[in-house]
Amino acid sequence: MIKSTIEISASIMCINWLNVQADLDILIKEKIDYLHWDIIDGQFASDFTMGSSIINTLLPYSNIPSDYHLMVENPSRLFDSFQTHPGDIFTIHQESTRNLHRDIIKIRQMGLRVGVAISPGTSIETLRYVLEDLDIVLVMTVNPGFKGQKIIPQTISKINDLKQMINKYGLTTKIQVDGSVNNQYIPDMVAAGADILVGGSSGLFRKDLNLPKSIETMRIQAKIGLERRRGHCHLDLV
Repeated sequence: MIKSTIEISASIMCINWLNVQADLDILIKEKIDYLHWDIIDGQFASDFTMGSSIINTLLPYSNIPSDYHLMVENPSRLFDSFQTHPGDIFTIHQESTRNLHRDIIKIRQMGLRVGVAISPGTSIETLRYVLEDLDIVLVMTVNPGFKGQKIIPQTISKINDLKQMINKYGLTTKIQVDGSVNNQYIPDMVAAGADILVGGSSGLFRKDLNLPKSIETMRIQAKIGLERRRGHCHLDLV
């Protein structure tokens, strides 16, 4: 297995729904770091995905921590809908909440790790005064909604700018990246500062590779990006 400090969050909306148990077994065996649950309400983003009934039904079949990404209007109304566990991540959008700081505190009080997502058109400056309260910032490299979108190139520099802001304030906040996370862009994303990669239809659940091979490939590309970030020329795959 390729070791890396870069984590992978498997986007379950992209799983093979005719073979869910088999795919979950592989994710467990390969020690995937998180199961990424995309919750879309058709208002904040123009699609519908999994609700709490589906997610809560699948949770007993895996011991992998959950990574909830709420692409919904007024997300606090759904906070109590999911069977969460300590260490799970709850990520809400800066653009969709009426009171960002209040919702951040509420998630923390639930015993969960706190994440805030920003869409491609949202400046990182909107998070300056809450950044120290966050465990994770999710940088969307595509607009929230449908899978399979093409990357918005400017978001790579946004990852880098956010990493510099985190370092400037001496924080340990991690950067998660979602959208077009694949072989072409993973090295650039990680080199720019990404710590958690959301694996979807173009990187993890690919049609041209079986799941174990795609996981291995993502980890290799993450190692390449990490070496670039560290400024080393040698890549040691262990």
